[in-house]
Amino acid sequence: MAGGIKEWPEGERPRERLIRSGADGLSDAELLALIIRTGDFSAKVSAIDLGRELLREFGDLRGLARASVAEICRVKGAGPAKAASIKAALELAGRCDSHDITAQERYSSSLQVYEHYRFRFRDRKKEYVMALLLDGKNRVIREVPISEGSLNQSIVHPREVFNPAVRDSAAAIILVHNHPTGDPSPSREDLELTRRLREAGEVMGIRVLDHVIIGDGSYVSLADKGYL
Repeated sequence: MAGGIKEWPEGERPRERLIRSGADGLSDAELLALIIRTGDFSAKVSAIDLGRELLREFGDLRGLARASVAEICRVKGAGPAKAASIKAALELAGRCDSHDITAQERYSSSLQVYEHYRFRFRDRKKEYVMALLLDGKNRVIREVPISEGSLNQSIVHPREVFNPAVRDSAAAIILVHNHPTGDPSPSREDLELTRRLREAGEVMGIRVLDHVIIGDGSYVSLADKGYL
């Protein structure tokens, strides 16, 4: 019933157990209950029950991370406020596992790019294209969003990539995008886009150092593969 956690013995409540012994001993549903805090009294759903129902509906925490606010709100007992809290908590968790590439940091390898973007892109349903702008010493100037694609493709024109590079006087760029399928193997379109960008960059005097494709737990660097 709603508010049921308050009726538990104090030593069995998730919050008190976390404070006493740490978060490791709590189940996913209990951790979600602490984020949700209270259930929906009108629907007579406790926070624990709602956490369990969310995990049942979306399979696991990764499935929940992939769900939209609207999808979460369709679960009985959830609403926009709770959905927003859940999405914020899961986004923070993903950012904790990311390795930031900060301004003025020197680019050294494709693995560095992968470690920065792997959790950010891992559960995206759409294809996102980013460009890292670098100075003459391969130090990061800034990150630029280039394109948000459909579920299976993203259309990128060289001018969308090089316009911000010219404005920021970048000497080089690194293109990064994800494959929502989880397989980072380059498609024919990926290879063609890389060729076009390389050729445009040669004309403009801006090097294309790499094109890194992020999958689920793996990546492909077209520079490492010899395409650049």
